[in-house]
Amino acid sequence: MSDQSGESDQSGQPARWTRATTYPDMWADPDDDPRDSEGGSPDGELPTLLDFLTHYRMTLRMKCEGLDPEQLARRSVPPSTMSLLGLVRHLAEVERDWRNWISDGDPTPKLYGERDADFHGAVAEQAVVDAAFADLAREQAATDAALAGHCDLGERLGKDRTSVRELLVHRIEEYARHCGHADLLRECVDGRVGQ
Repeated sequence: MSDQSGESDQSGQPARWTRATTYPDMWADPDDDPRDSEGGSPDGELPTLLDFLTHYRMTLRMKCEGLDPEQLARRSVPPSTMSLLGLVRHLAEVERDWRNWISDGDPTPKLYGERDADFHGAVAEQAVVDAAFADLAREQAATDAALAGHCDLGERLGKDRTSVRELLVHRIEEYARHCGHADLLRECVDGRVGQ
């Protein structure tokens, strides 16, 4: 398949396309994919978990690349409120919430307000898009920093005594699940396919 961004079929649905030429079901060719790195897989459980988390975080950002605010905010599967922009805001919110799991103090207030405000507030405005990506980067960095000194995966943190391993696996699961949503949302927006 070639780059057919913007083309639609007779029903008005975007035509499926990919930038990849080596494997037509890929997002990008291996040489152009920033998730593919030279060398083998990481050694040890903690580096492996962190590598998977990094990979899924990057995948989410890649699924959003090249789209304007309207496309990012488009809710492609009614009656769902889910959009790519909503996913970015949601993951910023959950990164913040995960810090509450490992804190002994009072919970940090929600970033966007009441339940589902992360999705409902995902509107097609450049300022909202810019803020969402800034929020995600800031919250990811804060959660990473909060866990940086806890290399023992069996260590239990916070009031509920959540293990570091449980939190890392849950983070990977959350990003992986939402990257699956992002695959479908992106294809509905402009037809681009690939993992």
